[in-house]
Amino acid sequence: MPYPNQNIETLRSKLNALNDWAALQHEYGAAGIDEILARVEREIESAIDEIRRLPIDPELAAREPDDLAAIRALRPDGPRRLWQSFDEAAYADRLEGALLGRFAGCTLGAPVEFWPIDKMANLARENGMDFPPLDYWTYAPEPYELRYGVSPRQAYTRGKMKGVPVDDDITYTLLGLLILEDFGPDFTTEDVGAAWLKYLPYACTAEDIALRNLKRGVPARQAGEIDNPFCQWIGADIRSDPWGYAAPGWPERAAEMAWRDAFLSHRRQGIYGEMYFSAVIAAAFAVDDPVEALRIGLTEIPRECALAKAVRWALDEAPRIQNYRQARAAAESYCEGMSGVHTIINALLTIWGITLHGADFSKVIGEVVAMGLDNDCTAATAGSIVGAVVRKRGIPEHWYRPFENTVYTYLIDRPEFKIDDVAARFTRQAKRVFDCA
Repeated sequence: MPYPNQNIETLRSKLNALNDWAALQHEYGAAGIDEILARVEREIESAIDEIRRLPIDPELAAREPDDLAAIRALRPDGPRRLWQSFDEAAYADRLEGALLGRFAGCTLGAPVEFWPIDKMANLARENGMDFPPLDYWTYAPEPYELRYGVSPRQAYTRGKMKGVPVDDDITYTLLGLLILEDFGPDFTTEDVGAAWLKYLPYACTAEDIALRNLKRGVPARQAGEIDNPFCQWIGADIRSDPWGYAAPGWPERAAEMAWRDAFLSHRRQGIYGEMYFSAVIAAAFAVDDPVEALRIGLTEIPRECALAKAVRWALDEAPRIQNYRQARAAAESYCEGMSGVHTIINALLTIWGITLHGADFSKVIGEVVAMGLDNDCTAATAGSIVGAVVRKRGIPEHWYRPFENTVYTYLIDRPEFKIDDVAARFTRQAKRVFDCA
């Protein structure tokens, strides 16, 4: 079903013309401009309201429920649980790889988030680097500009990095740990909302809307559906990791926790994206092939939802995807007109980075970053999955040596974590999950 993008682009062009003519006529001393612009604004608001009230497809809604019980009823058969008991030694080895993999993938993608492919390739060429990159960027433009008000852009580069610099993908992983510590593995969506109000100073897109709704007293279970056109974007997907870490080898449990977290801010594909990748990450603790984990994750979301169809297509198409340019072109063709921040199109790129290079950590995250779009998110997720499979010993040291056992965040009163402490704390939470089984 094609998106109405052509009409939207025409409207944008007309709005630009409206602005230009209003400015010119103002300069010529014309009267009445404000009244005309106010009328146009009212008409646009009326159109938005009319579009929001259009009836949705009931058959599609039935295939794509938001309720956990209904989601589970529509799942295909799956293993549900791969570990019957908690193996702390095996877990610690894989958790370290997953954490370092996530931090490395995110940090590699952050300086070039949403850059066009050719712009990234030119940056690599200017710096005498491989492309796709096999190491951190040696230089980032605007090196002193702060990301999230904390880390300068040069802190994401080889030679300037001292600790894992700030990013929302990493911050949400640590926020998930705090939710588990504050409320236990049976936390509710209401508990997630309380944690956001306590720890999260600001957010973007769907998370921003949910946080604003919480602050004005909207109940947590409604915060994600009021004034939220971003509810199927990637924001919940990037919050997948803590639930996979807390339920290693137990995809069903990881997906359940992911559902409780995602419901605060997302619906449909937004929810399924977090459930899917949480299940994949949980499975990655119990398998030796990351592609197998990708397939297991499909068993925890509705068989006929748009995300599941896209993932199955991506796995079937994988033998014909040979590099990052083909991956990007195939994703854009399949998702023509879709936002570049949507869950589905970015999931395709994550999947193809893994199917292209399997357990070769450096090539996976480098290839995913080279594909572009939301590439700090996609590389972080791919790094987490592959890192759990290959463990720390499968990650070249140059990716984690600059971390110096430290990770920075923008969480309220939690600006810094020690990586070994994070690992120990996730271990305690994973034990709690298995003890509560």
